[in-house]
Amino acid sequence: MAKEGAGGGPNWNGLLKWSLAHGSDGTNPPRALSEEDRKWFMEAMQANTVDVVGRMKEIAQVMKTPDDVLQSHGVTPENIEGTFTDMLDELQEHVESIDMANDLHSIGGLDPLLGYLKNSHAGIRAKAAEVVSTVVQNNPKSQQLVMESNGLEPLLTNFRSDPSTTARTKALGAISSLIRNNQSGLAAFRLGNGHAALKDALGSDDARLQRKALHLTQYLLNNKADRNVAEKIGLPNQLIHLASSDDSGVREAALGGLLELARDKTPAARNALPDQDKLKDVLKSRIEGISAMDADDLQAAREERQLVDSLWKECYGEPSSLREKGLVVLPGEDAPQQPPPDVVGKMFEPPLRVWAVPRPAPAEDPDSGSGKKDPPLLLGP
Repeated sequence: MAKEGAGGGPNWNGLLKWSLAHGSDGTNPPRALSEEDRKWFMEAMQANTVDVVGRMKEIAQVMKTPDDVLQSHGVTPENIEGTFTDMLDELQEHVESIDMANDLHSIGGLDPLLGYLKNSHAGIRAKAAEVVSTVVQNNPKSQQLVMESNGLEPLLTNFRSDPSTTARTKALGAISSLIRNNQSGLAAFRLGNGHAALKDALGSDDARLQRKALHLTQYLLNNKADRNVAEKIGLPNQLIHLASSDDSGVREAALGGLLELARDKTPAARNALPDQDKLKDVLKSRIEGISAMDADDLQAAREERQLVDSLWKECYGEPSSLREKGLVVLPGEDAPQQPPPDVVGKMFEPPLRVWAVPRPAPAEDPDSGSGKKDPPLLLGP
């Protein structure tokens, strides 16, 4: 057995003292390890090592377990949502490693995860979509595996019609990750009438769902075929409307989409922004609003300032009055690079795919009485 500390785990303080005493800092000459010390050291290391693949297999097995068996092991209908969202939280941490994400299918975990997108609990549907998003981000192999498992279909269904706005938003996030730089996914999105679902989401009252929909819309506007569809179903007018939203994130994303349309100088795109008078009124209103901001708000609105000025110049061939007032680039700010700031790309950044780097401990809940949560219930063999 390994030498243990007072809490029953590996004696890391003892290990540190031993390392310092035996010249691990290079100041003392190395000495040969005794067999007893070597055995203790290896057992201490192994005691603090998690078998990630084994743990993922256990989670996959639980996800495939029938409800009646779960109930016989103490998972009641009242606590099933909390139990399984905790379990999916852990799975998400594991699949942030791209290797573990690609192994999820081979260990039998991908299909039950996609099955959770149809779960009767909204929280489980939302969390499952979030895990899928992590699995496929910047990961062509897992994108292909999810497509082959028909994973886009339940995501589109949840995005279009889930009664939970959170589940709709998470499904949209997973769709964005799945079809980005993925031609087969993009084609399936078009066939699934995804553009109409985007239009519906842009008309939502939920700012978070609007932002997600705008981010995907702007990405799609980089493609000629999708841009033509967007124009036919009236998305440019929705962008003009959302450019005057009370939510700064919605405004910036809408302005970014309008700028993408305005930069297209091909003959077929001349009518991409049909309501030019309305657009001009919106831009004038934003210029007035920006001009009235205090110093702190101006700093926070840096991207919006640059987007408004760039869009005005693209549409009307001259700098906006923000430039005359010195509000495009404030003293101490760097001049914007060309093209103006990308307000969408950062939303598609993959999560940190690091599983060897220690994660900070979660903040302790003052109402829980203890900062440590019990691990989710897992069944035996």
